[in-house]
Amino acid sequence: MSNVTRKHTALPKAQILIEALPWLTRHRGKTVVVKFGGNAMIDSELKAAFAQDIVFLHHAGLKPVVVHGGGPQISAALDRHGIVSEFKAGLRVTTEDAMDVVRMVLAGQVQRELVGLLNEHGPLAVGLTGEDAHTITATKHQPTIDGQLVDIGRVGEITAIDTGAIEALLADGRIPVVSSIARSQDDGHVYNVNADTAAAALAAALDAETLMVLTDVEGLYEDWPNSDEVISRLTATQLEKLLPELASGMVPKMEGCLHAVRNGVTTARVIDGRVQHSILLEIFTDEGIGTMVVPDDEEAGDAE
Repeated sequence: MSNVTRKHTALPKAQILIEALPWLTRHRGKTVVVKFGGNAMIDSELKAAFAQDIVFLHHAGLKPVVVHGGGPQISAALDRHGIVSEFKAGLRVTTEDAMDVVRMVLAGQVQRELVGLLNEHGPLAVGLTGEDAHTITATKHQPTIDGQLVDIGRVGEITAIDTGAIEALLADGRIPVVSSIARSQDDGHVYNVNADTAAAALAAALDAETLMVLTDVEGLYEDWPNSDEVISRLTATQLEKLLPELASGMVPKMEGCLHAVRNGVTTARVIDGRVQHSILLEIFTDEGIGTMVVPDDEEAGDAE
């Protein structure tokens, strides 16, 4: 290869790296909570790309914290155990038997696999659940359906977060991987908690710079199903007005984003986890993908 050709092939790579410079400067030392979910959890290429992105953030001087659920894997395991999956108000009805399976799948399968993928890149990831060091505490959640409180078993509502263990891991240069199971505030049991909600609560408690939620859509649509225009940016109040119109699967994600930015997180983003390296594209390029939620006091154009 001639020197001239080499220069031409190398230049675009240099330009891409330089484009990331302002973002590297801005985000260095900041905590980023990433909720891992959707297709990115199932597709092996997307899983590997996700792990690379998280390790990249780590080496770029950010402090990533990964939070995960495991809906598809839990459903498959319950099927194998002959336990019927039932949902009410968009939440999994979690009996005592089902809770044993949920805990086993989240802490013993999904988390282990993710820790393994991250640790192919070095001694980085440490897995924990909300039970460890009282990281997440919950009490029984009873949703209201048609004006009636409904018992959906061991599904928890988060009442407290203790960030001590996560902060110790971050200070030690590790990447915490947190399964969305909580200790009980009142009865010695454990609870299944929504992973979107857990990620948002952790982001707020950790005073994170950013909450990122991976989804299987491009972002929040302007006028779904009539249009597939994605809203690229909106304030907390604008989001709050939209909440009643959202599809049920999007509600905990957007409620999580709202909670985060109302509680000190600078930006919350819902991004398309079906796109390889969507996390890097969102954090390090001018063309952020997905939907970004900012606090109300951010003037338009002020925050990236």
